Amino acid sequence: MADAEHGGSSMGWLDRIHNIFSSGPQNQKQLLELLKNLRSSELIGADELSMIEGVLQVADMHVRDIMIPRGQMVVLDHEDGFTEIIDKITESGHSRFPVIDDDKDDLVGILLAKDLLTLSLSQQPGQNFEINEYIRPASFIPESKRLNVLLKEFRLNRSHMAMIVDEYGGVSGLITIEDVLEQIVGKIDDEYDDEDEEADIQPHGSNRYSVRALTPLPEFNEYFDTEFEIDDVETIGGYLLRQIGYLPERGESITLDALTFKVMRADNRQVHLYQVIDSGGRAAERH
Repeated sequence: MADAEHGGSSMGWLDRIHNIFSSGPQNQKQLLELLKNLRSSELIGADELSMIEGVLQVADMHVRDIMIPRGQMVVLDHEDGFTEIIDKITESGHSRFPVIDDDKDDLVGILLAKDLLTLSLSQQPGQNFEINEYIRPASFIPESKRLNVLLKEFRLNRSHMAMIVDEYGGVSGLITIEDVLEQIVGKIDDEYDDEDEEADIQPHGSNRYSVRALTPLPEFNEYFDTEFEIDDVETIGGYLLRQIGYLPERGESITLDALTFKVMRADNRQVHLYQVIDSGGRAAERH
């Protein structure tokens, strides 16, 4: 009898899923509710749900939301010698570098560190080195391009980096395929990454910032010239949780003191990363 009841319960659940899919979710919110029901019933895992949410979020995000701003770009100068280039590559640990001439708006192209590997291992490293022989063409995209479109272009063009230009044609930053993928699968670290080296607050241009939920409140207040404070709350994530009153989901947002906080990464237990839009530009004036 117990088996019959169990089977009836299973069929009832399957019938409900069938009915939902038959009519089809009418919007993204309904789709997410369906996926969460599937997660609650353990028909999909937490990681799978998180990645699906990430895919949906990427479709709503633009390059400007996650780009590496101009001021944080590690670049090579067109006049750099072989030893200078190797030193910069070694110090930064990056694999791709914009090559500039007079300034960051005067971009010559992209240099891949791997292209210099054979040369660096030769008996006379850098002898007769001519940087133009190793420079590859750069791709330029607008800040407004959607991330899902960019990801498709990366795949079709088999490229991993694009330079970002503003409305005036100046270089405002860069973005890599890894930056886009991290919005889907979360932070991608390799064995050489030091988590402590990543800043709690990172600017992304256009008064947009990524802020770790565990950023201490005093550090946040100092950076954004705010006075957020609640007794026994030590982090900006804890402060926002008190203000919202519940655990927000990825994509939800709240505006406080001219700052808009949007949940970028979260799971069913806590928020990990916020995007902060500083409409007043106070942080930019202070830094």
